[in-house]
Amino acid sequence: MGRYTGPKDRLSRREGFDLFGKGAKLTRLTVPPGIHGHKSFRKVSQYGRQLREKQKVKRMYGLFEKQFKRYVDKASKTRGNTGEMLLSLLERRLDNVIFRLGFAPTRASARQLVSHGHVLIDGKRVNIPSYQVKSGDTMTLSKKAMEIPAIKKLLLDKEYKTPGWIERKAAAGHVVRVPKRDDIPEQVVESDIVEFYSR
Repeated sequence: MGRYTGPKDRLSRREGFDLFGKGAKLTRLTVPPGIHGHKSFRKVSQYGRQLREKQKVKRMYGLFEKQFKRYVDKASKTRGNTGEMLLSLLERRLDNVIFRLGFAPTRASARQLVSHGHVLIDGKRVNIPSYQVKSGDTMTLSKKAMEIPAIKKLLLDKEYKTPGWIERKAAAGHVVRVPKRDDIPEQVVESDIVEFYSR
């Protein structure tokens, strides 16, 4: 299972978007990385715009190119709008669901929780971050995970709002329905991603 281990601020600055939920810790977001970052922006071509959108979403969900391409292929074979199907598949990844439920501060830490065997689905331990949750699934955290100070703090946050397709009660989350396009808070132009791969 591969994952990116390089400098994350650099990726966020390249996309001009906080990809990893660093918030105030992320500095110089408006300046692209590299020695020529402060120079004026060049006009972006249609291909360049599509590429940046694809890279943004791929990095946001913590995927490599091969994995992301598989999701695009699967979405294109599913009935319905390809872009919306792609986002639905990405949202239903177990690591993303744990992040959306507020059990982890970032997708990377949610992925670690899952891969270390701290997440149970309907009482069964699942340690595959890419596992696709289904409507009706219930996710709970292991007792060991609930003793981690950072997670304890997150679970005490009563003001946390989950997307409409999942519900959270204490240390348990329930998938009410399949996510729709409106459930995704990040600004994503999924049509650019579909057009990039349909060239």
